[in-house]
Amino acid sequence: ITSLKTAFFKNGTGEYHYKNIKPELMFGYDLKPVEDGKMINFALPEKALLDLLYLYPEYNNKDELLNLRLDDDYLRDDLDHMLLQEYQKKFSNKALGKRMELVYSAYGL
Repeated sequence: ITSLKTAFFKNGTGEYHYKNIKPELMFGYDLKPVEDGKMINFALPEKALLDLLYLYPEYNNKDELLNLRLDDDYLRDDLDHMLLQEYQKKFSNKALGKRMELVYSAYGL
């Protein structure tokens, strides 16, 4: 996720796809060290789920969501649902709200 231009690049460690979102949606990250002493922002699980559903509207029915094969034990036991709801409100996006309702329904949450 980036507030800059959407981009794709490939290097020795893998392929990277950066999708653009509005700067006001750049929240919900932890700064973590990676190789060579560099630091990188990693999305919290709650934010990563919302970003995924926000950026990929094709996940709009139960079958598509189940095909993601999300870890239902993690969703049920470890995901911070209050934080998820707080973050979801910041998106102010009705379609995202409907997709989140489908996640809850599809995964029995």
